[in-house]
Amino acid sequence: MMVQDRPAPLIDPFARAISYLRVSVTDRCDFRCLYCMSEDMTFLPKAEILSLEELDRLCSAFVRLGVRKLRMTGGEPLVRRNVMSLFRSLSRHLRSGDLDELTVTTNGSQLARHAAELADCGVRRINVSIDTLDARKFTEITRWGRLEQVLAGVAAAKAAGLAVKINAVALKGFNDDELDRMVAWCGDEGFDLVLIEVMPMGELGGEARLDQYLPLSIVRAGLQRNWTLDESDYRTGGPARYYTVRETGRRIGFITPLTHNFCESCNRVRLTCTGTLYMCLGQEDAADLRAPLRAGGGDEVLEAAIREAIRHKPKGHDFVIDRRRRGPAVSRHMSVTGG
Repeated sequence: MMVQDRPAPLIDPFARAISYLRVSVTDRCDFRCLYCMSEDMTFLPKAEILSLEELDRLCSAFVRLGVRKLRMTGGEPLVRRNVMSLFRSLSRHLRSGDLDELTVTTNGSQLARHAAELADCGVRRINVSIDTLDARKFTEITRWGRLEQVLAGVAAAKAAGLAVKINAVALKGFNDDELDRMVAWCGDEGFDLVLIEVMPMGELGGEARLDQYLPLSIVRAGLQRNWTLDESDYRTGGPARYYTVRETGRRIGFITPLTHNFCESCNRVRLTCTGTLYMCLGQEDAADLRAPLRAGGGDEVLEAAIREAIRHKPKGHDFVIDRRRRGPAVSRHMSVTGG
């Protein structure tokens, strides 16, 4: 039997192979985290949102073009109606060997309901966003969230056999006094921890970015007073630089878009729920894939549109936070592209 030639891989203008697609399946969320969304958000009309079948077709086109990792994000991906049908459909690419990983970043609020089915769909690890282990502060930072509900979801994920990574945004004056506790808790639970610098994206109704911003170089130095951080060559395909915490045996990663960017090795592009492809989180360069998707043409038309978009991927972002630039570097909220 003749083996069909695979399409040429996606290579950007700086010779970086694009192997990782992050997909925001919805702009909606059941939280309103202070660094991510305004309290009074205006969400997209339904007509602009891709159906789950359209998202499947787009993701599958990227897989044919060499993407090996798909991450579902939001908003909060698990609040989208019937979203598990998308996971079930995309899992066929895991079974065929065309996809290495299907995963999700979630706030954890819906995990108790969906963790077992995610595992059944071939999801092996998940990222859960938890910025504090203090219940009062958790409700403060999320505006609407309940820590108890999220921890129940994390427990369900652990019981389902999912590897859990905790994402925490380091926020000056908010959780900088409990990051040691986070390291200890993750060690006790068997979780990895990733700390993230706040990113200047979207207007937040008066919240000053500079007041939130905590450089992770300072955080790492503080943690090293109590923990031994051994350098690690562990990689997940994302931007985090990892260390092993000798005392717990777990990993801690640092995502530093401001103090030390990771653009030189960027292998990622981001698809929104409207079919807009952002080639860089910190730039406005974007391509409309909804039009060719809905134009009625074959997959070759869609693949050509994807290749054309990748030809415009910029070298890096322009994130800056200082006294002269207190506004966002890009106008869209983090929830639009899912980080």
